[in-house]
Amino acid sequence: MRIKKGDNVLVISGKDKGKVGKVLSVLPKKDKIVVENVNKLSKHAKSKRQDKKGQKIQVDMPIDISNVLFKCPKCNKAVRTGIKIGENKKKFRICKKCKETI
Repeated sequence: MRIKKGDNVLVISGKDKGKVGKVLSVLPKKDKIVVENVNKLSKHAKSKRQDKKGQKIQVDMPIDISNVLFKCPKCNKAVRTGIKIGENKKKFRICKKCKETI
């Protein structure tokens, strides 16, 4: 997976198309990611004690990784990422538009 936790991404399809958010977690076995303030779902939580009321909780649900593009911090555009092999056979992610390392 070329998108990692903490990256900024742009949603390119679905009900939240056009939103930009930070990746909160990556689920590589399912090819899904959880993005901050994208694909929110309301869950009803029961009260833990009798004197308290139940409540609605907003939860960020995972979306498919194919529905997002990485947002480059250098050129500030939504781009695809590539891999560059540097010295000592270490791999670096690069922006396909500006060719800068991420």
